[in-house]
Amino acid sequence: MAIEQIKMPQLGESVTEGTISKWLVSVGDKVNKYDPLAEVMTDKVNAEVPSSFEGVIKELVAAEGDTLAVGEIILTIEVGGSNMDEAQEKENFHTEDKKEADVAGGEIFAADQGNKARYSPAVLKISQENGIDLNQVKGTGAGGRITRKDLLKLIESGDIPKAGIRPSASPQAAVQQQDASAAVPVAPAAPAAKPAAAPVNVPVVPGDIEIPVSGVRKAIAANMLRSKHEAPHAWTMMEVDVTNLVEYRNSIKDDFKKKEGFNLTFFAFFVKAVAQALKEYPQINSMWAGDKIIQKKEINLNIAVATEDALFVPVIRNADEKTIKGIAREITELAGKVRKGQLKSEDMQGGTFTVNNTGSFGSVQSMGIINYPQAAILQVESIVKRPVVVNNGMIAVRDMVNLCMSLDHRVLDGLVCGRFLQRVKEILENTSKSTTSVY
Repeated sequence: MAIEQIKMPQLGESVTEGTISKWLVSVGDKVNKYDPLAEVMTDKVNAEVPSSFEGVIKELVAAEGDTLAVGEIILTIEVGGSNMDEAQEKENFHTEDKKEADVAGGEIFAADQGNKARYSPAVLKISQENGIDLNQVKGTGAGGRITRKDLLKLIESGDIPKAGIRPSASPQAAVQQQDASAAVPVAPAAPAAKPAAAPVNVPVVPGDIEIPVSGVRKAIAANMLRSKHEAPHAWTMMEVDVTNLVEYRNSIKDDFKKKEGFNLTFFAFFVKAVAQALKEYPQINSMWAGDKIIQKKEINLNIAVATEDALFVPVIRNADEKTIKGIAREITELAGKVRKGQLKSEDMQGGTFTVNNTGSFGSVQSMGIINYPQAAILQVESIVKRPVVVNNGMIAVRDMVNLCMSLDHRVLDGLVCGRFLQRVKEILENTSKSTTSVY
């Protein structure tokens, strides 16, 4: 028999970690290849992690609610093999030991046990954050391996073994331990984990409700914080007269719904206009990559879709090649997937620019946070009727909308963004029954 590992997959571009929201298997369960093992949440997607092997669940390394980095082990599976003798099984076991130790940063030995201890990245991270001496911890995992649960129990009990000489050890034993440690190779210390944010001391009075922060909310918060910290945000806004667009859409929306079976929303017109303008101003369709700027060829537009407790940004691919009807269909389908919990990881990947329909809940002006590592995000605000000065100084009631754009000033400057917004404005203001087809 061999022990195989299932690791946290990368469920989208720029996704660095995921949260186990629900285990779909238990220790001892037999699973087939591709069977779902767990539901995982990130700031971009909810997805199931499939099994890469057929076998029996040996250990659930992570607990529900745990957040793990991409590549960290989430469970182990005992996989049946051919008739191997005991020596072959032992060799495979040590191969697994070395594989996991390599992931953790090198081979790590327990000085007082005389054999190799298996420390997963999750165990190392917890021990470093809490100053736990792993040589003093007795593991309950396979082969005496220390698990996350072992460390969490120690932390909960408050009896944390600190690095150094054990209080109960005699001076002679201490010398022997030091000599043994010197004779055994030890991996270089892994980089210290980033300290967790200190809890904020918020006064709580009777009647207040404490709401635990969910894994997906933590992931959203981390991604937004990274965007604001790393990308120097600038902001610009332009107002657009969409009176003709509103009249055109309202005149055909009922027939369109009867014919196509889904709604023709104003948002589809805005997405199409943005896609067309991005084709003419490709600098906007870029990403910051440290020592270079990547200008993307494909125009794949993220659209923001909110649920009661989360925000998702599925992708309309090659939006510049689609008609207004095609975009309207995709908006309907993607929004439906989000609200039914059916969004897949591939629905979230490859976005190059984000369009957010903040006007859907009445907003008239907002400042969006860029969807990292993209270079900009456009907020489409609510269409409102306002008195506007028109030709010959006359005042008329017009349908007006604000387009609010946040940009990464490392990648983009105000000039090109101003021209881009002017082009979007021109396209929208010239949308009418005589000039535009939705097909």
